[in-house]
Amino acid sequence: MMVKNINKLYLIIFFHNLIPAYVIERLFWEQRGMTVLMVVLCEIIYAVTIVIFEIPTGVVADKFGRKPLLVVGAVLSMFEFIILLFAHHFWTFALVVSLAGISSACTSGAWNALLYDSLAAVNMQRSFEKIVGRLNSLDLIGSLIAALSGGVLAKYYGFEFNYILSVISMFLALVLTLLVKEPSRISLIENKKAKQDHFKIYLRKSISFYKTNPRLVSVITNAMAIAACITYLDEFWQLYLDEMEFSVLLFGVFSALLSLVRIPGNLLAANLLTYFRAESIILFILGITTVCFFMTAIFPGIVGIIMILIIFFASGVIDPVVTGYLHHHGSSEIRATIESFQSLIESVITFTVGIGFGIISSSISVVSGFFFLGVVSCLFYLFNLSNIRGFAKG
Repeated sequence: MMVKNINKLYLIIFFHNLIPAYVIERLFWEQRGMTVLMVVLCEIIYAVTIVIFEIPTGVVADKFGRKPLLVVGAVLSMFEFIILLFAHHFWTFALVVSLAGISSACTSGAWNALLYDSLAAVNMQRSFEKIVGRLNSLDLIGSLIAALSGGVLAKYYGFEFNYILSVISMFLALVLTLLVKEPSRISLIENKKAKQDHFKIYLRKSISFYKTNPRLVSVITNAMAIAACITYLDEFWQLYLDEMEFSVLLFGVFSALLSLVRIPGNLLAANLLTYFRAESIILFILGITTVCFFMTAIFPGIVGIIMILIIFFASGVIDPVVTGYLHHHGSSEIRATIESFQSLIESVITFTVGIGFGIISSSISVVSGFFFLGVVSCLFYLFNLSNIRGFAKG
């Protein structure tokens, strides 16, 4: 039964990312009157929404089950695209990103928690990183197909058609989510006790978990710094290409390339962990992203585009490494909550980085904003380097 769960998760992740709207998202928003600063404000609203809902949804997932949260997240994701079809004002877009934030909060802790416990039910938890890598690869394959078709569809049928197709894909993901089975996690007696636990108990257990694992906190913080920087690269590469005067027809090809280059890292992450520690892998990727962000800003054009591809290639390793590191150290009773804390850290960093990126990109250019992301990556690289030395001495 739990093996069937994994197969359903493969299909869910595929349809959840078969979204042709993403390839023209920034252009669609710009067409509806959204400036770079407005988009960054929406990113901040998204991050704040996650900060508010992340921990409560993680606790709910641990107390009452992960599937209900996944279903709520799927419903909200479908409605995001329905509302966007009729969005023409900033506050409508703000509503959409708020729903996206709640959806992300519902699924961020519950998704991997359900996956890990499904594997644990059949004694396959050692395959967690490998399965996460495969899931992420299917995520990227779905994105790749959407990207290759999205540019052409937008060119000949209009931007709105891409959003209609995206609603259909999200609906299929919702149907499959309803078919997922909740894995058993703990004994009936323990489960009854868990449902009587107060909200604060889950918080105390999760905070205690992080306090007793300083290495894990270091790995997560630096990995989330990379993710925060890549968030804005992912959001604004379309405007970068637009400044280089590339045709919208090429946007789909480039978006497909971004998905394609991330697949090898996701598939190789589990193998890399047999040779290198998680801290060393994160440090290496921070170094790559620092150099590439600077090169993207200093040499806008073909060189910059190649640097963007290298950044996404290196970043593919991050998610399997970090989620595996977290869940192998965590326990089932607080698995969703501790991942919610991880997502909370990422949201805070994303919020902070977004303020600087938004101001610089709006007042100067997106290219200058990418240089700022290089500075952020560099600072975290130096911070991570000092942490590794400190742990070595300790």
